Amino acid sequence: MKSTLLAAAIALFGTLLGTRWAISILVKHHYGQFIRDDGPNTHVTKRGTPTMGGIVIILVVDLAYVLAHLVFPIPEPTASGILVLGLVTALGFVGFIDDWIKISKSRSLGLHSYAKLALQTIVAVAFGILCFCFPDQRGLTPGSTAISFLRDIKWLNLPMWLAVIWIVFIVAAWSNAANLTDGLDGLASGSAAMVFAAYALIALWQQRQPCIGDRPAALCYSVRDPGDIALVALALAAACFGFLWWNAAPAKIFMGDTGSLALGGAIAGLSVVTRTELLMALVAGLFVIITLSVVLQVGYFKLTKAIFHLPQGKRLFKMAPLQHHFELLGWQEITIVIRFWIICGIFATLGVGIFYAEWTTGLGS
Repeated sequence: MKSTLLAAAIALFGTLLGTRWAISILVKHHYGQFIRDDGPNTHVTKRGTPTMGGIVIILVVDLAYVLAHLVFPIPEPTASGILVLGLVTALGFVGFIDDWIKISKSRSLGLHSYAKLALQTIVAVAFGILCFCFPDQRGLTPGSTAISFLRDIKWLNLPMWLAVIWIVFIVAAWSNAANLTDGLDGLASGSAAMVFAAYALIALWQQRQPCIGDRPAALCYSVRDPGDIALVALALAAACFGFLWWNAAPAKIFMGDTGSLALGGAIAGLSVVTRTELLMALVAGLFVIITLSVVLQVGYFKLTKAIFHLPQGKRLFKMAPLQHHFELLGWQEITIVIRFWIICGIFATLGVGIFYAEWTTGLGS
């Protein structure tokens, strides 16, 4: 527990101080954000705001993990913790490439969508395969071949190859969901902080209830490294919280795709190594709603275009993702962000509550 608190403290103060330093460097080199021409008019004033702030979150969390384990060598670093951080860092690098193309070419579009998806897939496949390596003394690996909700669902056990595809889908889905959520000042960083804090609680509870001896399966958790997972989750929460100091409206810096893809990867990785892949859809429900708004918008546009033979299809929302729909309705940006934070907090609390309630009733599968 000491190492977990130390990692959180390092991550918090690291982003508070490191982001300020990053802002000065990015401003000096004119590494600013380019704004879409078809976006809300209120975003025009954000043009030139320093971007790629996600680099600070990634570096600080990695540093916090290393320093916490150096100061407190026991417990040792684990495969689960390192894999999640590796996923975060690798997806952050994909996002960095995307951000760099935008900056170097002075445009709002970076990597081609197919190239971006291909790089995400390569990272996800590597993560998925490695999740089934490194068994501990109990034979547990970081990932499981079973689809999980509050724990592994035994009757949804997949062949190894299909389990890897399932993990690839989770990584791609969550990394893009976080990318879509990052559209307003502080929205993604504040929401992600709540999700990671919720998962720190979940992992700490799993650590207290391991499947050892003759404990009933409904009252324990077969998770490889819950203590180290809690350390990573709390460090991520603290880093996002510290970054929010500079990212809250009016933002002094944006996380960019570097940060949003990394945070999405963290969400996916935590869901896999804690055996709560379907529960994450509830804990991070805000991200799901925002992603669904894009899916519905595109689907409705194409469907109405095909049915009515129109040159342009009809739109379900004024603009997607959902947060921009409310902007075009005239809501103030800060109002949207705070209300979305409230929604995110409700989902995160509900998810943790269901997780704990299932254990108290002993209804685990």
